[in-house]
Amino acid sequence: MTKKPQPKKQDQDIPTTGHSWDGIEEYDNPMPRWWLWTFYMTIIWGIGYTIAYPAWPLISEATPGLLGYSTRAEVAEEIQRFEDANEGIQTRLASTELSELPNDPELLAYAQNAGGAVFRTWCAQCHGSGAAGAKGYPNLLDDAWLWGGTMEDIYLTVSHGIRNEDDPDARWSEMPAFGELLSEEEIAQVVNHVLSISGQDADAELASAGATVFEEQCSACHGEDGKGDRFQGAPNLTDAIWLYGGDAETLTETVTNSRFGVMPSWTTRLSEADIRAVSAYVHQLGGGEAPEVAEEETAN
Repeated sequence: MTKKPQPKKQDQDIPTTGHSWDGIEEYDNPMPRWWLWTFYMTIIWGIGYTIAYPAWPLISEATPGLLGYSTRAEVAEEIQRFEDANEGIQTRLASTELSELPNDPELLAYAQNAGGAVFRTWCAQCHGSGAAGAKGYPNLLDDAWLWGGTMEDIYLTVSHGIRNEDDPDARWSEMPAFGELLSEEEIAQVVNHVLSISGQDADAELASAGATVFEEQCSACHGEDGKGDRFQGAPNLTDAIWLYGGDAETLTETVTNSRFGVMPSWTTRLSEADIRAVSAYVHQLGGGEAPEVAEEETAN
């Protein structure tokens, strides 16, 4: 017996959602079966995933999942794999005198490359990804150093930091706020003197009077000639390199209120090998100052 074909539904036989927009209504057609089954499968898969893998956030951690999978554990394993591979050369680096690094090309190359990674991770936030520094953060690409530019000097600076209260061996110097010690006229005089010795335009009369103020108040740290003292971290005022700026307005602010930049100690954050590596990296950025150069400048 031949099955009689069902008559095709007319539009008026299909129910609508009941919504109407300017007389236009929307049919309430059922979803295709394949779409519904796909949707149901995704729900089942999602429930299974949240049971098997870390998923739901709790107060201090997420649900661990029955499989115990952890992306953090994978990363830790990968890091450990590289640490194990580099353990031998890291041990060599930590036990080799810094002065001997240039005599071991393989170890020096490793230190500089590893130090670059350490720098980009821990130091670039202040000194910039290219180590060019910023206002208040020294440029490490030149060969002008506040505390010395030999590898040993850089190592000490990185290890203990500058003017921090966490490390008793931190390098320390403090410029007085001369706004509490000098009059506005005397500050203007010494500022013009600094402008003059650094080769900038200055009021000759004020600069002349400022030379006396400078000798009485500033020369103990910056030297009678204004060329600074690395032992104290006192900058050279006769060049064009300025940590905070060398214009009259900025110099007035510096003399009046002083500056007090702080660098953290890295001995509790980095390994001995990492500190040596980043010291070697920064050293070659600044031109690789040799110990005898530093001794000669200190003597002068």
